[in-house]
Amino acid sequence: MTKAELYQKACMLPLLPGVYIIRDKTDTIIYIGKAKRLRIRVSQYFREGVPHDNKVSQMIAHAYAFDVIVCQSEFEALVLEASQIKAHTPKYNILLKDDKGYSYIKVTKEPWPRLSFVLQKEEDDAEYIGPYTSSFAARQMAETAMDAFLLPRCNKRFPQEIGKGRPCLNAHIGKCMAVCSGRISCENYNQAVKSAVHLIRYGKKDILKILNERMQEASDRLEFETAALLRDQIAAITKVSAGQKVIVDPDVEMDVVALAGTPDSVCAAVLRFRDGRLTDKREFLFHDTSDIAAVREEFLPRYYLDDEQIPKIIAVDELPPDSDALQQALNEKRGSEVQLYVPQRGDKAHLVEMAHTNAVERLARESGRYAREEKLLDELAQVLGLAKPPRAIESYDISNWGDGSSVCGMVTFKDGKPYKAGYRKFKMKTVAGTDDYASLAETVSRRAAEYEKYAELAKKGEPCSNWFGQKPDLLLMDGGRGQVSAAKDALAGTALADVPLYGMVKDDHHRTRAIVDSDGREIAINMNRGTFTFITAIQDETHRFANAYRKQQMKQKSYSSTLTEIPGIGPKTAKALMAQFKSVGAVKKATPDQLENTPGVGKQTAQIIYDYFHA
Repeated sequence: MTKAELYQKACMLPLLPGVYIIRDKTDTIIYIGKAKRLRIRVSQYFREGVPHDNKVSQMIAHAYAFDVIVCQSEFEALVLEASQIKAHTPKYNILLKDDKGYSYIKVTKEPWPRLSFVLQKEEDDAEYIGPYTSSFAARQMAETAMDAFLLPRCNKRFPQEIGKGRPCLNAHIGKCMAVCSGRISCENYNQAVKSAVHLIRYGKKDILKILNERMQEASDRLEFETAALLRDQIAAITKVSAGQKVIVDPDVEMDVVALAGTPDSVCAAVLRFRDGRLTDKREFLFHDTSDIAAVREEFLPRYYLDDEQIPKIIAVDELPPDSDALQQALNEKRGSEVQLYVPQRGDKAHLVEMAHTNAVERLARESGRYAREEKLLDELAQVLGLAKPPRAIESYDISNWGDGSSVCGMVTFKDGKPYKAGYRKFKMKTVAGTDDYASLAETVSRRAAEYEKYAELAKKGEPCSNWFGQKPDLLLMDGGRGQVSAAKDALAGTALADVPLYGMVKDDHHRTRAIVDSDGREIAINMNRGTFTFITAIQDETHRFANAYRKQQMKQKSYSSTLTEIPGIGPKTAKALMAQFKSVGAVKKATPDQLENTPGVGKQTAQIIYDYFHA
């Protein structure tokens, strides 16, 4: 169905709550959503002139049909939507993937045990506390415990290195008990490690009381160094606790959720507080969208109704539109009242700000990963005089071998990185002999024809995800003026004639030297290190890909030539055998009956082939 037909169908839906299921041309479910009023929500997708972000636009472009399930209430639609998404995992629904893994706190078993944060268990005798659902929680707890009990972080071995050398800086600034000085007994050290483990497992509820009692007992026994050590540990715990954002009531279970966005992505940050302290942090990134409200509306029910533990309190930066239905669903799943609200002031409001800051920081880190590529594309656009940075770059290289055959490799760089889904191989169909110019002209002509074919289908409402349906921002030819001129003439009059076209010129050592434009003028790039390195990487990758394809073809050709040595087997039959069995070795192992199943191979020919290899 076309977009107009889908809109007409949507306008006939009832103004009732329900779930809508959008499918593509292959009848695959690509999106599932809920609506308070089905007609209004679904028709917005297909109405002309309604702006959508990149993700929704892609979904609409692939939409071919939709179904709806009318529900009695918005709550029923919410629960049904969550179960359907879990069952079908549609492509355009958000995927709740974060960086969580399984992390542990390791306590070694030795006379002087060491405490540390690790990402996985090992086959040893150590004690492992966990697993934690994120490295953030495990690392923070390990750091807190080591700070509170002044445990060493160095690589010194005890007792071998006790008394050798002076204590490190951590001891001088009061962050380590300085075991290496020899003033700490093994018994006191082990007690500190034991207390640190207690703090990690149970929090600081009763550890301060235990430490105060032990300090008083040490003082009564006139063990003033031990008492002083315990006093420092109590002070450190108090200081560490004061520096953390904690909930006033230590018995409260609470999640804090906040979202932040950029023009390209949205991040949801979840801070989990248990027993009055932050125990976990999770961050979820959603690309190709800038609609924070839409992500929030889908994220909260997906996160909490999909096997996630529901706390007593969920503090959010903003309530979703269906907060009443979500509240009812949360209450039913937990089996008791859940407080879903936006805190306006006090500690909980500060915690929401903290979650929002984490989301913003994660987006900043994520954008930093692409900063280098963005800079390279901007610099390349300036060097070549392009109106905008080339997001999609295609590069071509011809590879020949001795018998006059040629192939061409096409590689694609998307947003400054190799994009393997855009790689293509071309075997020459019209060019006889070794002619790089003619081979390049045939290749780009075929590329333009493929784009025009898919563009025509898109006009008819039949979009395709094939890369040939995308129009590149820049075309690069491996070679100089001759290659560029041949490609330019071949593209004249096609839909790709307006795409900027350049050649990559190499020096005598087969290294990139300059860029040639479509008028034959050279542009020096060795003064722009970023552009020089980037173009060299593209040229090297294109050359590698084209050569690999040539070698593959040579190998297959040599296999085929082996088969043509069999009496009565010509090139056509040899090709059919290679297509059927993939290798000469497989042909050798085949029985006459199996060989007979090859197109063009009769019973008599199959026996001849079998006898040839088994004589």
